[in-house]
Amino acid sequence: MKSKNCNFSINNRKISSLYPPYIIAEISANHNGSIDQALKTIQAAKESGVNAIKIQTYTPDTMTINLNKGDFLIKEGLWKNKSLYELYNEAHTPFKWHKKLFDYANTLGVTLFSSPFDESAVDLLESLNCPAYKVASFEITDLPLIQYIAKSKKPMLISTGMASLNEISEAIETAKVNGCDNIAIFHCISSYPALVEESNLKSIQFLKKEFNIEVGLSDHTIGNLASIVATSLGATIIEKHFTLARSNGGVDSSFSIEPEEMKKLVKLTKDAHLALGNNHMRSSNEKANKVFRRSLYFVKNIKKGEIIKPDDIRRIRPGFGMDPKNIHNIIGKKVTKDIYIGDRVTIDCFI
Repeated sequence: MKSKNCNFSINNRKISSLYPPYIIAEISANHNGSIDQALKTIQAAKESGVNAIKIQTYTPDTMTINLNKGDFLIKEGLWKNKSLYELYNEAHTPFKWHKKLFDYANTLGVTLFSSPFDESAVDLLESLNCPAYKVASFEITDLPLIQYIAKSKKPMLISTGMASLNEISEAIETAKVNGCDNIAIFHCISSYPALVEESNLKSIQFLKKEFNIEVGLSDHTIGNLASIVATSLGATIIEKHFTLARSNGGVDSSFSIEPEEMKKLVKLTKDAHLALGNNHMRSSNEKANKVFRRSLYFVKNIKKGEIIKPDDIRRIRPGFGMDPKNIHNIIGKKVTKDIYIGDRVTIDCFI
């Protein structure tokens, strides 16, 4: 299934290859249970130059059940030996914080939106006029949730970590048939942290061609390299986990970037976008330097009517004379006027 291309935007900021990448700072659990830290993180993200800030909207009870055994115990990875309930209890952003966070972002003049994880989260976010929604990679197969979000008709970003092409297609189609035609997807490796060598960034171009919608990168690698390379491959949105300081700890801190790193990410992705340029092979700034090309010049005095001999002309700089490729066609011609050393070879000089 291929989707029609759409003019994707969030809060009237257009997102396409015509513009620098749209940078999203994902706060996730990096508030560490403190609303004051959440507010400071929003402010720091705004000051870092991001386009938007994202939070996550769920409670441990909307995510799972409180069991510390069997299927509900995390057995490997960054959160090994935690139960799912313990993880989400530690990481969640309480519903009662949301209005204050949205109001504060509005005061700062920065876009704030969220990833809802169930219908109650969508209802809360709708009451706060959330301008866009993100579907997490783990929720891409929760088509009833995507259907519910789509009915808001707000822009939807869908992460594709772990998903097959068919699952991505189903998610996009579900969103579209339920009223959302403002859809973008993220290439994503659902590993925390993800290894740079496993980033598979060429998937960005593949997904763009396959679905004909805007494609971004949800980047879980350490550092900014993958995001910058993704920009050069056509990613128009970059999402990166953001923290005030990794030393603060927390469930997401190890693969989050700090304010100074975010500032560099914003600048370097803009530079990478500028470096892409357009489909024209040459820069307008090159024109002035054509003078330093080689061209044909007379290097001896020649009387009118005399024959041009091989040692009468040379291929030298500057580039105001005829192209060097013409030299063999000119030798043996008669000059039409008196020629002096340093004259350009031009078409009116010979017959």
